[in-house]
Amino acid sequence: MSAKSTQILDEIYARLLERYGPQRWWPGDGPLEVMVGAILVQNTAWRNAEKAIANLKRGAALSVEGLLKLGPSELAERIRPAGYFNRKAERLLSLLRFLMEKYQGDLERMRSESSSKLRAELLEVKGIGPETADAILLYALGHPVFVVDAYTYRIFRRHALVSEETSYEELQEIASGGSAELERYQEFHALLVRVGQDYCKTREECEGCPLKGVNW
Repeated sequence: MSAKSTQILDEIYARLLERYGPQRWWPGDGPLEVMVGAILVQNTAWRNAEKAIANLKRGAALSVEGLLKLGPSELAERIRPAGYFNRKAERLLSLLRFLMEKYQGDLERMRSESSSKLRAELLEVKGIGPETADAILLYALGHPVFVVDAYTYRIFRRHALVSEETSYEELQEIASGGSAELERYQEFHALLVRVGQDYCKTREECEGCPLKGVNW
């Protein structure tokens, strides 16, 4: 990691923090809700995932045991607002079975494991890729692992920080900036999502963007 790269990352972070303030993301009441949300938000907007989570809360099912008791059909129906509900129900059940089999549903015990071990285990769960695994590690379990999403790719490419060929792991290392600060990772990811939603869309809207003029 070059000194210039670190300087640019610090500038991006500072500009976004000045514009938007602390995001204190990811929304969720406790680690399990964050894990559930990380799967429900796949390929949909957060507002749709929130509706699905609200359905689970109304049914008092938002616990490992409660969700497992629902079964595939009932779970799919409750998370319908999140879209792809049958597929996501299957993924949620795979995660829940993993939590029970590996950790007896004890998320505090899970949190105490190393980041590398947990990441490897999560990637073995059907339907969990690098982004979802890292979101679970960062926001649900409090491990300093940088989450790379579509906004991160788009923003870093447009500001000439990475190329089209940059892999997830390479971009993750670049975005981390050599830091290992949990709060910074959480805030930086959330801020990149915010500026991506406001300006760095599929078709960029650069006028007024806090990152205008930042380049390698």
